[in-house]
Formats: sequence, structure tokens, C-alpha cells
Amino acid sequence: MTVQTAKPAALPAFIGGEKKNLIGGKWVPASSGETIPVINPATGGSLGSIAASGSTDVDAAVAAARAAFEGEWSSWTPDQRRKLILKIHDVLLENFDELAMIETLDMGAPLARTKPLSGWTSQVLQFFAGQVGAGTVAAPENSLPGDFLTLRYRPPVGVVGGIIPWNGPLIGLWWIFGPALATGCTAVLKPAEDASLSVLRIAELMTEAGVPDGVINVVTGYGKDAGHALAEHHGVDRIAFTGSVGTAQTIVRASAGNLKRLQLELGGKSPDIVFADADLDKAVPGAAMGVYTNSGQVCVAGTRIFVQRPIHEEFVARMTEFTKTIRVGNGLDPDTQLGPLISQRQLDRVLGYIDVGNKEAKLAAGGNRLGGDHADGFYVEPTVFAGATNDMTIAQEEIFGPVATVIPFDTMDEAITLANATPYGLAGGLWTENLGTAHKVSQAIQAGTVWVNCYGVLDPSIGFGGTKMSGYGWKGGREHVESYLYDKAVYLNLG
Repeated sequence: MTVQTAKPAALPAFIGGEKKNLIGGKWVPASSGETIPVINPATGGSLGSIAASGSTDVDAAVAAARAAFEGEWSSWTPDQRRKLILKIHDVLLENFDELAMIETLDMGAPLARTKPLSGWTSQVLQFFAGQVGAGTVAAPENSLPGDFLTLRYRPPVGVVGGIIPWNGPLIGLWWIFGPALATGCTAVLKPAEDASLSVLRIAELMTEAGVPDGVINVVTGYGKDAGHALAEHHGVDRIAFTGSVGTAQTIVRASAGNLKRLQLELGGKSPDIVFADADLDKAVPGAAMGVYTNSGQVCVAGTRIFVQRPIHEEFVARMTEFTKTIRVGNGLDPDTQLGPLISQRQLDRVLGYIDVGNKEAKLAAGGNRLGGDHADGFYVEPTVFAGATNDMTIAQEEIFGPVATVIPFDTMDEAITLANATPYGLAGGLWTENLGTAHKVSQAIQAGTVWVNCYGVLDPSIGFGGTKMSGYGWKGGREHVESYLYDKAVYLNLG
């Protein structure tokens, strides 16, 4: 398997140079003057730099968000906020080819993945526009003596801090900005230092669309500096974080100072169960891409594939052949299906797990680095390990790369037990033609989302979340919007 190369393409004008923070409607460098290089993971080449922000910059962003929350923004009507979100929708769709290319250049996902996100972006923005007004006033009856009117309000919580990962910033930022705009909150977003460019460009377009100064703020930098400062800041009322369990535990401790609300979406080691009656024409590519999508850099990836023993050998053979057909390469090539990993660090991590897998199980496909040295990008072959057991390292630890572990099982009860034998509970899947099996197993899997005869589909009006060590809180749906509000009761004595 070789790396698909791409013809030279004209880069968006936004690419290159030093990118600054958006604070209070102004683009400003980090107070330290320090920057972080931006590397194209497909080539190892430079895409410019971003601000290496710290606590001083976070202080300024939070102050700007607080001033906006308590200022003009608080007087905006629901109709004005709804129209603003729809204006942002139109501006982004007009510029989405540029946004898709920026995302591809910055984090490696192929244009075949990033361009279709225009449809998802349209859907999610229309969803949040439709949720404006979630803080409706109610006037419940009361049992107080005298003449009292009791009201229930749902005001916005205030300043929201968001920390998102590098594996899909075009998607991740809307779980912060969308509900903030819908409810009247303001936001300070810290994107991952490995992939901040598309977030910065979207923030630029949002200001052009008419978002008032300070309502959205973007501060780039390392997690240990800017991220930690945002998590512990007493001026932040809510933190939404997506990332690793270890970082989340640090954020939980940092948030204790003012008991800020938390929403955490963390790691996963999701099971995908293939029963003997499954349609393998659908289950093989479906389960494979449940692992390989975004080069395996997806928190819900179904990397533990449990296959019922009567079809185990056939499934492994067919998945191996399917894996060999996948085109890996530069995301600017329209035929590329899988791009590079995000960084040399992530490549080293994935290759380390492949080395472990070679000692634990049987390598059925892949297992090699592609593309030569650092200058050729951070590519790895999609990989299949067969004949594995659920207690192996490659079956228990999140690899975050295109590495599938196929594990045989005999009975439904065994499959359920194995699927739940993990500290994580983010997602899961199963493939069967039996409705009873589908219902029983989907109910038994301990996960926030379960897919049946499909994998990885997402509707923002439904949402998703995790259980166990995969976090808490809900993204999408009405519950997501309501988590940006708090409850207030008002007693009016009319006597």
C-alpha cells in the first residue's frame, strides 16, 4: 500500500502567517508574544503559526465575554438571536469550500470527509436556531396562602468555556457556540493546538456575520497553559470539554474553585458485535469504517469487533480484503479515503500499539508506516489484528488510530459480557437480521449511543453522550441547550 499524492492546489488566503486570538472582537497576539508552529500532517510542512496563549490571555477573554454577557447581548431578543444564527449559517455555507480545505490542510482529514460537513453544519445551525427560546417563562400554580404569582424562568448560565480536540474542529466548535448563541450565553473557546485554523477562520466569519464583540472569543494555546487557566477560571460558569480521561480529571479538580458546571465527552473503546446472521456485505465495510473513519481518530470508533465464531474466519478474510482497497494519502486528492494522523506524536503512539499487537495477536492486514520520513507526512496503514482476546492491551486501551481488533465469541450473553468489559461507555454497535437480538443487545450494551446495522451516524437533534469513564452530559438535543440555562423561581406577592 502506497500513499496517494495530491496535485499542488491553490491554498486559501487564510493559510500562512501568524494567527492571533479573537478577544472582545479584536485580533490580538498572545501577551507573551510566543507562538506555536502549525504543521500540515500530510507533508510535515509549515502552515504558519498560532498564538501560544496563557492565563493572562484567558483572563482578557473571560473579561470580554463577561462584559458582553452583561452588556448589549443581554438585551437581544430571541428573534434577533435566531436571525443571527441563520445569518451565520448562510455566511458559512457560502465559504464552506474554503473551510473544508483549511480543515484538510490543518488536521489531515480528506476533502472527501470535510466537504460533506457542509450538510452537517447546515443541519446543526438550523437545529440551534430552532432551539432559541428554550428559557421560556412558566407560571405554575402554587399552594401558598394569600395572593401569590409564581414564575419559573430559565436564564442563561453566563460565560461558557469550551475546550475541543483536534480530530474534528469543524464539528466540535458548534457544540459550544451553537447553544451559547441560542440561549444568550457568551463563550471562550480553546481549540486544540494541533488544529486551530478552521476554528479561527469560522470565528472571523462569525464576526463578519454580525456577532457582537465579546460574545464569542477564541484563545489558542497548549492545554496545560490556556486550557488549564480556562478550566479553573472563577469567571467561567460552565466548562464543556472533549478529550482524554486524564485531562478531564484535571479539569474536574480545576473546576472545583467556583463549582462550575461540567460537560465531559471522553474516550472510548467501543464494541461492534457481528452476529452469525448478519449481512456481511453491509457488516464488513460498515464495521471496518467504524474503525477507520478519520484515520481512526474518532472517540466513538468501534475498534473492538466481536464476531460470532461460525463466521469469524470469513469475516476476517473479507475485512482484510476490504482494508487493502482503502486509499490512504494526502487529503487534497479527491480519491483519498484516509488521510494522515494528526502529528508525529500520534503516529509514534499508534505504531507503538501496533508493535504491541504484533506480540499479542495475529496481524491480518496493514501494520506499517507509509510515506517514509517526517517530511512525507504521518501516514499509517489501516490495520487488522485477528484471533485476539478482550484482555489484550490492543483491546483495552484507546489507540486513536486505524487499528481494528477482531475477537471471536460464541453466545449472545458472552458478547454482551465482553462488550461491557471496559472502563469506557461511549458507544457501541451490532449487526444482525434478528429484531429480538437487536433489541436485547442494544439495551444491554453500557454506552451512551448504540448503532444497529450501521455505525457512526449522528443527528444533532438527537445527540449523544457517554457513561462510565466516557464522561457525562449530553451533546445535541434539547438537553444540550437546557444545560446552558439555570432554573430560577420568582414569587410575586400580589396582596
